[in-house]
Amino acid sequence: MPDVFADLVGQDEAVTELRRAAAAAAAVLRAAASDRTPALVAAGEADPAPDPTGGMTHAWIFTGPPGSGRSVAARAFAAALQCAYGTGCGECPGCHTTMGGTNADVRMVVPEGLSIGVGEMRALVLRAASTPSGGRWQVVVIEDADRLTEAAGNALLKAVEEPPPRTVFLLCAPSTHPDDISVTIRSRCRVVPLRQPPATAVAEVLVRRDGIAPDVAQWAAAAAQGHVGRARRLARDPEARKRREAVLAVPRRLTGVGAAFDAASALIEAAEAEAEASVAEADAAERAALETALGAGGTGRGAAGAIRGAAGQLKELEKRQKSRATRAQRDALDRALVDLAGFYRDALTMALRAPVDPVHTDTAALAGAGAQKWDAEGSLRRLEAVLACRAAIDANVKPRIAVEAMMLALWKG
Repeated sequence: MPDVFADLVGQDEAVTELRRAAAAAAAVLRAAASDRTPALVAAGEADPAPDPTGGMTHAWIFTGPPGSGRSVAARAFAAALQCAYGTGCGECPGCHTTMGGTNADVRMVVPEGLSIGVGEMRALVLRAASTPSGGRWQVVVIEDADRLTEAAGNALLKAVEEPPPRTVFLLCAPSTHPDDISVTIRSRCRVVPLRQPPATAVAEVLVRRDGIAPDVAQWAAAAAQGHVGRARRLARDPEARKRREAVLAVPRRLTGVGAAFDAASALIEAAEAEAEASVAEADAAERAALETALGAGGTGRGAAGAIRGAAGQLKELEKRQKSRATRAQRDALDRALVDLAGFYRDALTMALRAPVDPVHTDTAALAGAGAQKWDAEGSLRRLEAVLACRAAIDANVKPRIAVEAMMLALWKG
């Protein structure tokens, strides 16, 4: 059986560092058990400074572009910390429960909305202060730590500055830029940088783990630009491939101002439909579970009054679901913009006659025609328009306005 780091694609240096740290963490536990270490190093009581040789510390930040495996690395490291052998063997109960999401001492924080609020973070920090039930480590994994509000970041900072014994914080963020993670939190964490995995490594894991045909895996890995999850969806989901084809048809649809606005509307509506489909089942299940818990369908005395008094809780649930739907829509739109950026990147490299493979092999002819029509400067302007649209949406510009501006810029060149 493969160990817990098997799915961390193309990150050999990071895996080596995390293995050393897991071994050091196991040594800390053994020393504490034999009473040779009166205070745990990982708690910051003996020496809070990270050991440059690979020793354990209490707070980590995993950085890298989307699809590089930040959350995969964090979960794998959490499993290695809970591993009975301190190696991340993938076979012991600690590894199994952590990778399966059922370990009582590992808490995964996955923001459903656009941000992580201070209330959620305070509750998490309070729970993280408890003693590990399994006798090893209390691990908190925060995916998308760049979504922490300022108040939530301050609540986390206090815990990172004065960590509870045997508690480890694993944060995932695109970078260590102050816009992504505060400088004060960054200064108290060890950074594990991840890179975009090469397409060959992504294709290999799709063939080995998911049983996908080699030629399909190679195409999906290239089209996904190193994003493992995206490559898997393209290889296995016909609907994902149809959405991608619709996005890559945009450049030839931009024949005028009206066509640009039509293309923008189509892109927004497709993202909304994809987002609605992705959250509809979970929304219905959550609402049904809450209504049942509040007495819906009951026939006993007081049942009707109980459900009438539950309006506030149902409204709060709807608010959370709306926030989750907004995030899902933006994620779907961003995937479309990444595909579009890949097309104009291909046009740019062809205009420059750069010796690199195209991202989208199935639209290489269209990109080549665009390169001849626009030349390198025009292709670069269009690529910059797509990237500017992504940045605008990330800065909370209304998606429709940002996409319409982008489409006009693509048409004008």
